[in-house]
Amino acid sequence: MFKSGNFLLSNIACLCLLIQSCVPKLPEYKNIPKDKIETPNSFPSYGQESEKEEVIKKHWQLFFKDEQLVTLIETALKNNQNLNILDQEINIANNQVMARQGQYLPKVGIAAGYESEKTNKFTSSGADDAAAGLPDKLHNRQLLLNTSWEVDIWKKLRNFAKSSYLEYLASIEGRNFVVTQLVAEVASDYYELMSLDNQLEIIEQYTKTLQEAQQVVKWQQVAGRNTSLPVKRFDAEVLKNQSRKYKIQQQIVITENHLNTLLGRLPQHIERDSKKFQKIAIQDFATDIPSALLDNRPDVKQASLKLEAAKLDVKAVKTEFYPSLNIDANVGYRSFNSHHFIDPASVFYDIAGNLTAPLLNRNAIKADYFSSNNRQIKAIYNYEQTFINAFAEVSNQLASVENLKQIYAFKLKQTEALSESFDISNILFKAARVDYLESLLTRRDYLESQIELTEVKQQQLTSYVNLYKALGGGWRSEELKSVN
Repeated sequence: MFKSGNFLLSNIACLCLLIQSCVPKLPEYKNIPKDKIETPNSFPSYGQESEKEEVIKKHWQLFFKDEQLVTLIETALKNNQNLNILDQEINIANNQVMARQGQYLPKVGIAAGYESEKTNKFTSSGADDAAAGLPDKLHNRQLLLNTSWEVDIWKKLRNFAKSSYLEYLASIEGRNFVVTQLVAEVASDYYELMSLDNQLEIIEQYTKTLQEAQQVVKWQQVAGRNTSLPVKRFDAEVLKNQSRKYKIQQQIVITENHLNTLLGRLPQHIERDSKKFQKIAIQDFATDIPSALLDNRPDVKQASLKLEAAKLDVKAVKTEFYPSLNIDANVGYRSFNSHHFIDPASVFYDIAGNLTAPLLNRNAIKADYFSSNNRQIKAIYNYEQTFINAFAEVSNQLASVENLKQIYAFKLKQTEALSESFDISNILFKAARVDYLESLLTRRDYLESQIELTEVKQQQLTSYVNLYKALGGGWRSEELKSVN
């Protein structure tokens, strides 16, 4: 008995060594790029002051002060269909994690069976049954528990489960990134509507003053002090700006409809107070350091998580070349006699272990291994490119905020100067001390300066919002709980 046990153990050991020796030498990728990103110490300053309020890590409700805008953003985050779709993607990823985690645990099931058989007495089994006094027709019944377990000796299943969990986290970061874009887009559309409202009001006021001047040149024509040319020029200018007014109204409709789409609702009027548009303050805030993008930007975090998941996939697929151990076991009752079915004598069990490894035609495994390495390299490049894009986006918006600040200051002075020249020109024109052309050009210059000032203000606000988004703001929702 002792010798037979040693013989069995020695056979198992030899089998394991044989299978291990059959594992091929795995191909290695020698030129896998590094996934370390060297970040500079700071962003380009473009003339900004160093001490500013840090608002990137604040909730967006603390960033935007307009109550109507805050209400619109809340509606968008609740009803936007793209976010609802991403919620389902996150649920799918979570289900995949649950499935992967269940793969490295034993599977247990229950089975019941019935079999009717008639033995032939001219066979060895039939002769034995007849000698034992058993009938030639038997009704076999069984009830058993069965289990199967792939022993995760190489951590293949655990690595797949960890990879799925990282993909789940990446899907959450992907949703956060869409939230930052949605918040910025809602704010940009809102500011554009306010700008268009102001432009429309400027056009209407300008048209009104044109019509007053138009009446003056008509009186001058009747009095014989000028020709019909000034009348026609003012008529043309009035008509041009009336058509321009409808063009702006059409743009308002398009922008409102786009904003309603972001809010997940049918077209309707967007409530806003456009009179305070020019009074909206542009607040400077700290940009932090470039390495903070790795923590603040959801798209960078998503790319990082996908890279870590790809690394685990490579480790998991690599173990497909190694032997795998599976254990199967059954225990239960089996009897042809229903009176003795639940009886200790009817109990049976069996257990078996299988150790297998691929020997021939490993092309499918090699292909999976090569593909997983390619996906890892792709994830490295994607991670690096995502960070480069994020850094460039911040740099662009920093420059935009500073340059638009200077542009607005000069445009404001230009508008103030043209406002004074418009008043002077209007008085002199009514007194017939300047000709119609000088008056018309002065009015037109004043109009364009007002329109441009409004557009620059909108660009300022949009750039301000885009910088907030570029630095990773707009997706946090927990900080507000500690406020007040």
